[in-house]
Amino acid sequence: MEIARIKSITEYHRFRGLPKPEHSLISLVDYSQLQFSEDSKVVNLVMDFYSIALKRDIGAKLHYGQQIYDFDEGLMSFLAPGQVLRIEKEPGSSDSGSGYLLQIHPDFLWGFSLAKQIKKYSFFDYSVHEALFLSGREEMVILTIFENIRQEYNANIDSFSQGLIVSQIELLLKYCERFYNRQFMTRKISSHQMLTKVENFLNSYFSAEEQSEGGLLSVNKVADAMNVSSDYLSSMLKQLTGKNAQEHIHQKLIEKAKEKLSSTYLSVSEIAYGLGFEHPQSFSKLFKIKTNVSPLEFRKSFN
Repeated sequence: MEIARIKSITEYHRFRGLPKPEHSLISLVDYSQLQFSEDSKVVNLVMDFYSIALKRDIGAKLHYGQQIYDFDEGLMSFLAPGQVLRIEKEPGSSDSGSGYLLQIHPDFLWGFSLAKQIKKYSFFDYSVHEALFLSGREEMVILTIFENIRQEYNANIDSFSQGLIVSQIELLLKYCERFYNRQFMTRKISSHQMLTKVENFLNSYFSAEEQSEGGLLSVNKVADAMNVSSDYLSSMLKQLTGKNAQEHIHQKLIEKAKEKLSSTYLSVSEIAYGLGFEHPQSFSKLFKIKTNVSPLEFRKSFN
């Protein structure tokens, strides 16, 4: 798969047949202005800047992670620098569509708290698996913020411009965080089904006798089995149970360790290796953190 790396917002504008951006570090594009190359039906991109998009009725499919999204309804996507974006133009489709594409180079945020805080918005990580679907009211809220950014972006630049735009970006992200939380809540049934699948997977994994062959169970391995990203899995579990994916793994691991300590004559080292630990000391340390007693002290309580 050939991937085009887009290093600057100006370069992206040239690539998509857009006028030169007003500012080299930030751009707000009307989707109706985007152009597809006639000889390129599939585009694979990696961009060195943040991309926040609200799209509707675009004649293309967007692939990121393990999902494919059509744009016949209001849908937002979030890409962080370095993520792979795959766009497939639909056969016979036009380039028309509606929405906004906001692109922000990390340098634009320097000197503002958002430079660090933007990395805390988890949807930039698991957006490659979970886009944000908007209700009509929510879409109007987002469009209003985009319009505020557009007006400031097109106005005469002064000493207040950057701060005002950054404030609007921060407001946009906070609303998106709220709407993502609503999305998690409205998908509660499917989330509970996912929780059941996770529990079944962990029970099956720790009931097998070959855990050590694959090493210590990781969040990524569980997420792969669920066909979601690790960040999405942890967010979903935290929302439902108050524990993230790693804490769920540790809970099952400690349960299995207690079972072996209380019902077998295996040494602590044998139990540690059997659970996938490379070093028994690491197992003993985790066990004491989670139970407040060492493995041997726990075993003695059953004698």
